[in-house]
Amino acid sequence: MKQILIINGHPEMRSLCTEMAMSYQKGAEASGAICKLVHLSKMNFDPLRHLGYMHPHKLEPDLAEIQKDIKDADHLVFVYPNWWGTYPALLKGFIDRAFLPNFAFNYRKNSSRCEKLLLGKTARLIVTMDTPKWYYYLYYGRPGHRSMKKNILEFCGIKPVRISTFGPVKTAREYKIKGWLKDVERLGQKLK
Repeated sequence: MKQILIINGHPEMRSLCTEMAMSYQKGAEASGAICKLVHLSKMNFDPLRHLGYMHPHKLEPDLAEIQKDIKDADHLVFVYPNWWGTYPALLKGFIDRAFLPNFAFNYRKNSSRCEKLLLGKTARLIVTMDTPKWYYYLYYGRPGHRSMKKNILEFCGIKPVRISTFGPVKTAREYKIKGWLKDVERLGQKLK
């Protein structure tokens, strides 16, 4: 049975991202997956990586637990809004604090390459934005998508990373949002 960890990176619980995370969970559980949904806004942790990676920083219990959840999961789903071209500071702080050396990757001695420690996992990014998708892709070059996919998840060995983008949210009518929620539920049913 596939184990899926869904991480809602929106700092506000009353959000479209929260609804999308729950829709994905509904679809995945209907297909027989074991799901855990985590809302970063409800976790208790310092999002700052004080003094970088070379100085140990004790993990709060919430971060220690989610690291275990990440290790146990076959598939990770990140749901978040695109803000300023990337993702909210809360999600970035979570990544800085949870995706650590000796957990997500290891530095290799005398090499600029790293050992990937999260091999065998896949991921899905579900991203909302107010920018039209075509404009984000063509004009901005998808910096947030590239960062999450290449610089973070694939760097740690998570592959493939699929991306679903929904927007523009600010001008979307209710029927469009309901359609997006159904689309996300279907993604969950496919267990991808």
